[in-house]
Amino acid sequence: MIRTPGPGRAYAEEILLPVRPGYVALTLFMAFILNLLPLSGVSLALRPDLVALVLLYWGIEHPRQVGFLPAFGFGLAVDVADGSLFGQHALAYSGLMFAAIAVHRRVPLFSARDQVLHVFGILLATQMIVLLVRQAAGNEFPGWWYFLASVTGAILWPAVRRLLRMPLRPRVREEEI
Repeated sequence: MIRTPGPGRAYAEEILLPVRPGYVALTLFMAFILNLLPLSGVSLALRPDLVALVLLYWGIEHPRQVGFLPAFGFGLAVDVADGSLFGQHALAYSGLMFAAIAVHRRVPLFSARDQVLHVFGILLATQMIVLLVRQAAGNEFPGWWYFLASVTGAILWPAVRRLLRMPLRPRVREEEI
């Protein structure tokens, strides 16, 4: 039986170039640098965790390229950069990578809207892990605005996916057109 995509759905049939480890490292490093930008107020509440978003992309699209070790390492780096409780982002990013690897075969088959919903759930779970660790350490509840970062991260998912795939698309020569 041949399965065809339903209404509004398309299978990912695009053939991409192999991913180089240097490109993966560059994207993760750039996301880390963008996370370090000093923001305050509403822009800080709306800023998604770009490291988590890029780790999620690589975990879904190429789970063998990026695994738990880079997720844990970048989590420790985010903890040091934020001056937060050491290990909370490492634990959260490890959980994020587990979820990404668990759904990596399903998510690319979904429509963009369904992908956004999956990404939102994973980002929200990641934020919940960080929040629970902070709560266990005795910090106060930051308020419901804390979860806006998951919403903006999920909204940015299609753009991040398209942006990270751009260098992996084969170049079309003029003779082939």
